[in-house]
Amino acid sequence: MRILGIETSCDETGVAIYDDEQGLLAHQLYSQIELHADYGGVVPELASRDHIRKTVPLIQAALKQAHLTPQQIDGVAYTAGPGLVGALLVGASIGRSLAYAWGVPAIAVHHMEGHLLAPMLETNPPDFPFVALLVSGGHTQLISVTGIGQYVLLGESIDDAAGEAFDKTAKLLGLDYPGGAKLSKLAEQGDSQRFHFPRPMTDRPGLQFSFSGLKTFSANTIHQYQDEQGQLDAQTKADIARAFEDALVDTLVIKSKRALELTGFNRLVIAGGVSANKTLRHRLEKLMKERKGQVYYPRIEFCTDNGAMIAYAGMIHLKQQTYQDLAIDVKPRWPLSEM
Repeated sequence: MRILGIETSCDETGVAIYDDEQGLLAHQLYSQIELHADYGGVVPELASRDHIRKTVPLIQAALKQAHLTPQQIDGVAYTAGPGLVGALLVGASIGRSLAYAWGVPAIAVHHMEGHLLAPMLETNPPDFPFVALLVSGGHTQLISVTGIGQYVLLGESIDDAAGEAFDKTAKLLGLDYPGGAKLSKLAEQGDSQRFHFPRPMTDRPGLQFSFSGLKTFSANTIHQYQDEQGQLDAQTKADIARAFEDALVDTLVIKSKRALELTGFNRLVIAGGVSANKTLRHRLEKLMKERKGQVYYPRIEFCTDNGAMIAYAGMIHLKQQTYQDLAIDVKPRWPLSEM
């Protein structure tokens, strides 16, 4: 069976085709970074309009890449939530309409389930059960995963997500949008001993996260060291970036260790945009080596939003015959536990 996957939840348009025997046949991705850069963040209306322009051409490109015709597609999966409502409606409308026109099932996919299952696209996928750490611009969650659809939320951020905190702190440092990756690159030049930022909510039990205070601490430190023109010298900027990244990564590692101890699992999956962070990957690999366990994550191109993860998740639900009717329904807010 072959399935077409469409991802339009935020500012990436992703289309992919997945075959249950041959694996990934096609993968097309368009990023709207340049479109939103002048605004310092995603503008929902502009995002929706760009998805309208790009989704159908990317579907055509994916079919061409896979050397397939629409008649050889057995299902169409699309992201139904969570995400920006206008952006979701573009992918859902196109996906549901194509499924109807082609006479195949339509499958609504949960965006975070797509991220959670993204490591399954690799040659060494994790077995169940495992703890999943989902870290992106919109979510920071720890989830107990015992099988497909068997997800228990262990903890999540009560305010800013990890990726959001990265981007906001990068903006405070004067880095261009999206600044998370740029902050991490700058942190490589920083002195880890100069500043020590708090590790939020690690001094108490539990698996909840909070990064707004860390962002505020960063802002206060930046203000303290700015000159009369409101500028930071290059080394101080790098040192602050290093202190911020170390604090955020330490927090994620500490909470992940607690989740592993709570569940008794010895496999950890990390997914979402922040899972591409090299420092975080290194620290989690060290943690799992100490625990004689294993950490799994998708390749870099599948860390951020993409159609491949939607196609894979869609294939799972296609085999379970979890189809959608003709109504086009999206959920901007959709807890994974409510699937």
